[in-house]
Amino acid sequence: MITPDDIFRIADGAAFDAAALEIFCRQARECAPYREYLARIGVRAEHVDTPEKIPYLPIELFKTHTVYCGETPPEAVFTSSATTGMTPSRHPMRSLALYEQAFRTAFRNFYGDPAGLSLYALLPNYLRRKGSSLVYMADRLIADCGSGGFYLDDCEGLLAAMERDPKPKILLGVSYALWDLAERYAPKLRDTVVMETGGMKGYREEIPKEEFHRILCDAFGVGEIHSEYGMAELTSQAYSQGGNVFRCPGWMRVTARDVNDPFDQLPAGARGGLNIADLASWWSCAFIQTQDVGRVGADGAFVIEGRIDHSDIRGCNLLVQ
Repeated sequence: MITPDDIFRIADGAAFDAAALEIFCRQARECAPYREYLARIGVRAEHVDTPEKIPYLPIELFKTHTVYCGETPPEAVFTSSATTGMTPSRHPMRSLALYEQAFRTAFRNFYGDPAGLSLYALLPNYLRRKGSSLVYMADRLIADCGSGGFYLDDCEGLLAAMERDPKPKILLGVSYALWDLAERYAPKLRDTVVMETGGMKGYREEIPKEEFHRILCDAFGVGEIHSEYGMAELTSQAYSQGGNVFRCPGWMRVTARDVNDPFDQLPAGARGGLNIADLASWWSCAFIQTQDVGRVGADGAFVIEGRIDHSDIRGCNLLVQ
């Protein structure tokens, strides 16, 4: 029987497959909305003997159901951002220590020891947006770095602090805030990774990602824009270190499905709706059918190309309470 710690040691596809099947069997029993969904689509857990047969839970159910295993109260409930009139998703997080282990391990895998970096966040601080998993992550990573901070409403203070800082830096921001900074100041950033989290959410016009990244590169004097891919309904994050090509940590896997038949998995390179297996979602549901559209390569890297028509606009409008 695997433990939560075991998933962070997954090193190959066979280990992932074995862990996914074990987690599926437990969540099919213990997560009531998932159990009901499996019953409604006629899937018996004992007949699921390969990862390819695992059904993915539609992400919309996080808005209407408590997607959670067991009866132990969660330590936190993360909520999605939502524009006026939309219902936010709710993700009960039974163990904040598990969440922190997930984002710290992934961050180290992609960017190394945070103690050697400074993290500056164009995000609301933790007290202003307590329900945001992204803000929680940024708050803890800033503490791990020992330098940086939240600067959503103080661009001049942000730029002055970054200019004084001798350490390599990451500037993490919601897309509209980075665009505002680029347009108002066009600062040439030294020794800095610029990382966007996606989502204009009505603050700015939606434009193709390639065009948006080119605007930021020109303004900030950097060669590429990094991106973080995550959402309230997940526990883990994927990262793009340029070119909008995202890679997952070892316990996370993305596949594509036919947008008209959610049970039809597509081959590598085909465009479809994205399914995410996030094995760190130990106490909720690890198998999520998202409303994002993209392509997944043979090596597991993926590209986001948009949203399924008529689905809610997603992103990081973190100022909506």
